[in-house]
Amino acid sequence: MADPVRELERGDLAADVVAFARDLISTPSVNPALEDSGTGEAAVAELTAGWLRTWGYDVRMVEAPPGRPSVLARLGLGSAPSLILCGHLDTVGVDGMIVDPFAAEVRDGRLWGRGAADMKGGVAALLAAARDAAERGVGGQLLIALTADEEEAGAGCLRLIEEGLHADAAVVCEPTGLAVMPAHKGFVWIRIAFRGQAAHGSRPDRGVDAIRHAGLFLARLDALEAELSKRPPHPLLGYGSIHAGTVAGGTAPSVYPSSCELTLERRILPGETIAAVRSEVEYLLAQLRSGIPDLHADVDVVLHRNGSEVPSDHELVRAVRDAARKAGAESEVAGMTAWVEAVVFNEAGIPAVCFGPGSIEDAHSADESVAIDELRTAHRALSILVEELLE
Repeated sequence: MADPVRELERGDLAADVVAFARDLISTPSVNPALEDSGTGEAAVAELTAGWLRTWGYDVRMVEAPPGRPSVLARLGLGSAPSLILCGHLDTVGVDGMIVDPFAAEVRDGRLWGRGAADMKGGVAALLAAARDAAERGVGGQLLIALTADEEEAGAGCLRLIEEGLHADAAVVCEPTGLAVMPAHKGFVWIRIAFRGQAAHGSRPDRGVDAIRHAGLFLARLDALEAELSKRPPHPLLGYGSIHAGTVAGGTAPSVYPSSCELTLERRILPGETIAAVRSEVEYLLAQLRSGIPDLHADVDVVLHRNGSEVPSDHELVRAVRDAARKAGAESEVAGMTAWVEAVVFNEAGIPAVCFGPGSIEDAHSADESVAIDELRTAHRALSILVEELLE
């Protein structure tokens, strides 16, 4: 592991956004639910909380899950207008990376390392804008929400909302390539447990092959995928999708497997429901059972996160696009295919969009990076947005 870069003196008001991003990347915050060696968000939460306190923010730490803090900081009056700038502090794991995940190397006009795109670059941009706001003051209230656990279950952001976080609008600084993204897909994870009958491999008269039954089910996903592509597409997000994420079963080559467990992921559009997704799966199973009487399977929803959207002509979309243009970016309106914390805000009645540096294609990659120019443009755009919305 590389030593932390630590370019910043705490509270440095002259630091460039790149220096913020390098310090963030060099402070590991791998989600421990995703990689056993992950240290979680505590160190980077303390780092960012220290900066925010020095700039004059009222800061508190909120743990969820236990031992994994999110940072909530407030600047300005408690009255309207109010704006949340949000980013998550955790990253996915580093196994298999082909660049040093924590060296925060700058070369070829890019910053490299785990979280550069997803989303310590975005966090650096919003922190630089938060520093600017503290220096000049705000007319309303600026809230900075730096969350834990977004990469697994979103517990940090959900806890902040449960504890009463609210504002007139929110911008989540995920990697959008400086596009404004007002629509976001959700997902449903579905576990299907196929139950067979264990028997010696030489006794097909007694054995029931749970893995074969699972395979027959998987073969039918192509038909469901084709059916999804025939539905009316979302104007920004296109179509929903389904794929098999994990499969486990069997004990030995010479034994008929008594169990096989599949976990499916169904990416959903705004407005699609758990009930509808579960019905799709149950229908496929019913088709199989009609021809295979000894097929037995139990279906459970493991995790569910809704999709959501605000209208493309919403005043927040216009405000972010205007700020981006003033900062030098020709910002288009597009859809965010991944689940993001904007959904949590929208469901709480806080209109939210995504806007930030980097590409979702670089997120989680073996050579994750972000363009230096995008970091600086995102910082300028967010600083302009805060100034104009909180005059």
